[in-house]
Amino acid sequence: MSLPKRVVLVGPMGAGKSTIGRMLAKELGYRFLDSDRIIEERCGANIPWIFDVEGESGFRERETAMLKELSEEPGTVLATGGGAVMRSENHALLKSDAMVVYLRASIDQQIERTRKDRNRPLLQNDNPEAVLRKLFALRDPIYTELADIVMHTDRKSPRLVVRQLVNRLNPKTPRHKRQRRKEGRSYAKGTS
Repeated sequence: MSLPKRVVLVGPMGAGKSTIGRMLAKELGYRFLDSDRIIEERCGANIPWIFDVEGESGFRERETAMLKELSEEPGTVLATGGGAVMRSENHALLKSDAMVVYLRASIDQQIERTRKDRNRPLLQNDNPEAVLRKLFALRDPIYTELADIVMHTDRKSPRLVVRQLVNRLNPKTPRHKRQRRKEGRSYAKGTS
């Protein structure tokens, strides 16, 4: 099994897509791309400002255009915005020549990781927890359906998640072979 041309990370706010994506790209020797950051750079404005001026629909138009462009980039790890999966036209763009990884985080973990972040326009209200619960109920089935790999990130360091992902993406790495041999010895000892 060889590495996929692209790895696309999907999941909710606070799942670690940017942090894990950077580390995974380095580990694989790929370029890291963050669709939200590229949109901000091209617009010269942050996401909350784009939401204020263009509304969520305007932002989603920009996001789809960006995904079309980035789906042509081989040798990349792409971190997407949490809502990128909400437009069905984006699904083919996300899966195009890519392995889609759903970084799944519990609501509690999302709250912990996003509570001080002012760059998340959907959470700028009186009850961000209720918003996160509603978004999770709506988006989790879509993330799961699109994913080739579902990776739970709660109570795991980004380094551990990256190591587990590398082993899942390319199970013929030397590290994976060593792990399999070790598991084989443990299993053999347990059966004697």
